[in-house]
Amino acid sequence: MSTKPQKSNSSKSLRTLNLVPGDGEMLKPAELIDIDGATGLTLHARRLYNQLIAHAFGPDMGKEGQEWAIPLVELRGAHKSNQHVAESIVSLMKTIATVRLADGRTRRVQLLGGNDMGEADRKYGTLTYSFDPKLVPLLRESSVFGKLELAVIHAFTTKYGLALYEALSRRVRLNGRFYEDFDLTAFRELLGVPDGKLATFSNLKLRAITPAVEEINAIASFGCQVQPVKAGRKVIGVRVYWHQKDVDALKAAYQELQRHKTGRRARLHEDAETVIEDTPSLFQ
Repeated sequence: MSTKPQKSNSSKSLRTLNLVPGDGEMLKPAELIDIDGATGLTLHARRLYNQLIAHAFGPDMGKEGQEWAIPLVELRGAHKSNQHVAESIVSLMKTIATVRLADGRTRRVQLLGGNDMGEADRKYGTLTYSFDPKLVPLLRESSVFGKLELAVIHAFTTKYGLALYEALSRRVRLNGRFYEDFDLTAFRELLGVPDGKLATFSNLKLRAITPAVEEINAIASFGCQVQPVKAGRKVIGVRVYWHQKDVDALKAAYQELQRHKTGRRARLHEDAETVIEDTPSLFQ
């Protein structure tokens, strides 16, 4: 289903929060995608944050002081207790993100505001939550977003894959653009690589980039490729390419989504060649 604006006669219908997500998808404001400071978040915390955004999504996200309530059972997933939920909530509250504003300024915000949560050892209960008051005006004025498929979000097995998927989801629909250059610092931040981890490019490629690209190419509705940018023999950045998949590739992605996540890495290594290489890109 295509994304459509709610009925309105004002210019507000062009804002992200006035759009209606299609079946099986969520819309995530770009202000919550291209941020600095989320390197400490786990895959579970990133996925849970998307659940909270999807649950709250709509014009009310642009209202100061607004709160939402969601059953904890929806956030637990396969876990029997609420412990993972509690840990992720605290992690989101402790994450101070730096958002780049249109006028060049930066704003520091908590990813998640104050909240009330049911007892961690009880099966039922709710999480009542809000967003940082400094974040709300940015969401209200947002006009750029990523379209994320819910099944794909829950199918990722690596936080680097989910982070890259989100970043590309807001770029893949841009007319006339099919790649973007990043210096290594910016790309590490985009992937959410913690400071001091995967310090060499070879380790970054092996542990973060390759698994992320392989998984996106396997399960997403678009494909991507990452190539190193060098100055002499030193890697100084990367060029990230993206493309829409053809019908056969979309069918293969759908089939992979129906399979269990366990064993996916082995299947990908069996079926696909390495997509990150030093040879010229197919897109050049």
